[in-house]
Amino acid sequence: MFGRERIELKTPAQLERMRAAGLVVDAALRAVTEAVRPGVTTAELDAVAAEVIARHGATSNFLHYLADEQGHGGFTGVVCLSVGAEVVHGVPGERVLAEGDLLSVDCGAVVDGWHADAARTVFVGEPDPELVALSEATRRAMWAGIAAVRLGGRIGDVSAAVEASVAAEDRRYGIVADYTGHGIGSAMHMAPDVPNTGRAGRGPRIRPGMVLCIEPMLTLGDPDTVELADGWTVVTRDGSPAAHWESMVTATEDGIRVLTEPDEGLSVLGAAAAAAR
Repeated sequence: MFGRERIELKTPAQLERMRAAGLVVDAALRAVTEAVRPGVTTAELDAVAAEVIARHGATSNFLHYLADEQGHGGFTGVVCLSVGAEVVHGVPGERVLAEGDLLSVDCGAVVDGWHADAARTVFVGEPDPELVALSEATRRAMWAGIAAVRLGGRIGDVSAAVEASVAAEDRRYGIVADYTGHGIGSAMHMAPDVPNTGRAGRGPRIRPGMVLCIEPMLTLGDPDTVELADGWTVVTRDGSPAAHWESMVTATEDGIRVLTEPDEGLSVLGAAAAAAR
């Protein structure tokens, strides 16, 4: 730990446990994506993710999240499934997915006490091109933030890179400010917060062993949000669609490791580095 925020720094062995958890999350996200089709319920997709997590010997860090001391209450799924105007924290249930729906899938897993967390936006059947563009802009913003992670840099460098990526898009998208990326490790949500807007050179310094979840959420309209009566689901106030992408990253002396990507992000980061030359 260091600093006022007590940011957790992981050992190399602990990072490998997080890498193992990250691969479980990736497997669950891929399985859910393959199961998405018109007519499937969000509860059925949640069961797909639960089976993958259990099969890999991991546990869910979403299920019963924020339950009371007796284990009652809390989140009731192993994935958050957010449809259309739902930004984050959609609760799996009897909702039936329809042709053209935009679906954000957020998943977490724990291996030997170490957490992982990632999200992707997918589509049901043939999507509207405008929604595809929204998702791609969100994905690009996430990777811009990841590419800004470096030892000795600042959290604000990441925030500024996300914001700049969105600003460079042909269409003006809303950046949800109410929810941010975060540190992760022995718990799912830890210091530091990783906002999706900000100024470079500000915030905590990035050090070896720090692990961050970078997760922009963009909207086609106003980015203001409201929480529904279920106490979980967050929607855009104006009803505009939203997309969400998230990956878990750490910086080392040898470069960036994206712990929730099968190739640790080399294919995307390598292409980005080549384009910058």
